[in-house]
Amino acid sequence: MPGGRLTQAERQQIASGLADGLAYAEIARGLDRPTSTVTREVMRNGGPTSYRADLAHRATEHRTHRRRPAAPRGTQAPSPVDGRDMEAVAAFEETFTTVMMTSGMPKMMSRVMACLTITDSGSLTAAELAQRLQVSPASISKAVTFLESQAMVRRERDEGRRERYIVDDDIWYQAMLASARSTAQIVEIARQGTKVLGPHTPAASRLENIARYLDFVTESITRAAEQARDILHTSSPAPRNTTPPTETDEPPADRG
Repeated sequence: MPGGRLTQAERQQIASGLADGLAYAEIARGLDRPTSTVTREVMRNGGPTSYRADLAHRATEHRTHRRRPAAPRGTQAPSPVDGRDMEAVAAFEETFTTVMMTSGMPKMMSRVMACLTITDSGSLTAAELAQRLQVSPASISKAVTFLESQAMVRRERDEGRRERYIVDDDIWYQAMLASARSTAQIVEIARQGTKVLGPHTPAASRLENIARYLDFVTESITRAAEQARDILHTSSPAPRNTTPPTETDEPPADRG
């Protein structure tokens, strides 16, 4: 049933689809589920190469039992915060985490990045992150160290001398430059290889082509990042007012 929890039979179908080399979207169509549901299910249960339906089903049941007991009858759901549907926010955070994992980022680093990104302040302390994600401070420290090495998070101390971890408007720009620098190192080592292997060998030719290609891509990424940097500091336009006029509004003057 779309929107409900995955059944064990559906998980078996996901496992079969993965074994057959099907894309997440194709598996999702067969289940009449959103692609994000299948992606999240696979990534949180070992990834496409290690997913097992029986283990995934047991893990989900275990997570469900660990959650807080349901509220007694008559108790209303938590009120939205700042007009937000908190269940929708939590679901989005999980999807954001899954997408980051799909791109190659480790799970805990993806969770920290998603958590920081969806906060209005864009900054949290280690204790706040540990509380929100229900993990140890050591896990947070390890994740932040990795993210900092990728220029995706920066640290600063607040007035209470507590260390805060921040994703600000410039983080993605810095991350793109860090990625370009990393690729430039591959260009350099590839060109060193052409000298070692000899200028007229197939292997040297292959390395030279790799170096030329990545050199072009690196320059393009750096140039595009510089040109588009201002977008990260642009305020979103105010929503257009589409409210129809009330009966007390004066009609437009007759131009006849």
